[in-house]
Amino acid sequence: MALTPTRQRLLQLLADGEFHSGVELGEVLGTSRTAVWKALAGLDDLGLTIERVPRRGYRIPGGIDLHDVEAIRAALSASARALLDDLRVLAVVDSTNEALKATAGLLPGRGACCLAEWQTGGRGRLGRRWISPFASNLYLSVAWDFDGGIAVLEGLSLAVGVAVRRALLRLGVAGVQLKWPNDLLRDRAKLGGILVEVTGDPEGRCRAIVGIGINVAMPAAAAGAIGQPWRDLSDLGVRRDALAAAVLDQLLPLLREFPDRGFGGYRDEWEAAHVHGGRRVVISAGNQRVEGIARGVNERGALGLECAEGLRWFSGGEVSLREQG
Repeated sequence: MALTPTRQRLLQLLADGEFHSGVELGEVLGTSRTAVWKALAGLDDLGLTIERVPRRGYRIPGGIDLHDVEAIRAALSASARALLDDLRVLAVVDSTNEALKATAGLLPGRGACCLAEWQTGGRGRLGRRWISPFASNLYLSVAWDFDGGIAVLEGLSLAVGVAVRRALLRLGVAGVQLKWPNDLLRDRAKLGGILVEVTGDPEGRCRAIVGIGINVAMPAAAAGAIGQPWRDLSDLGVRRDALAAAVLDQLLPLLREFPDRGFGGYRDEWEAAHVHGGRRVVISAGNQRVEGIARGVNERGALGLECAEGLRWFSGGEVSLREQG
């Protein structure tokens, strides 16, 4: 579903959560009350609750936290802003990762960022669906070009986890832990995830597209589709633009430095936040299940598992991990 300019403007007017009469909305939009009513009807498809009260008008209870590109850009540090070639917000998109795959060549040492209000086909690892209700959570992707092929990017998704955790700590979010290979937890429940996709030459110039999803204010209607314990940031009042800027402040310098530092430069920090360190876990890969004790990660980001056969190493790939019991 595409959002027409009229509907986008209507959302901006209703974002404050206050009542607005049909006459008032029509005057601002330069259209009739009937056209306003039709535009409002179209907003129901976004999963938003439009309250209609005679003689008072229309409102979205509680309002909505829409992104503002200029507010995000202004909140960035000067050093991060200098590393950003393009910053855009899309109202509706299949996924922010997919949107960046068509981006033209980037300037050396600079990235492109895409955020979305709503993802109709948001994805996590292993092709799983990423629940992406409208204007509720953070859906952010950054594209960055690297020389040296895929080998340069080993452990990148884990390093990104460190960067995002730093951003959350900066905003006062305590209790954030990292689950191998790409999850962010809060109080041992899923807060967010990372999906890194690589395009281009496997041995030469390639592009990493780093997708980050963080639960900010998950609506109850959407939460029912989440098949695991989860947390969001609604109890802390974190705004999505502030979160986006904090993430970019940490992520962009990391992408610039990663070819020189590698994951080894972030490994100790990742280990300190490892939720399963020293715990008994089960790793599944296809029909194979391996039980053992998680013993940490190496400089390539592979997880060491102490099992009956001794210490085995697993890369992120097509495997999943859960705590035993």
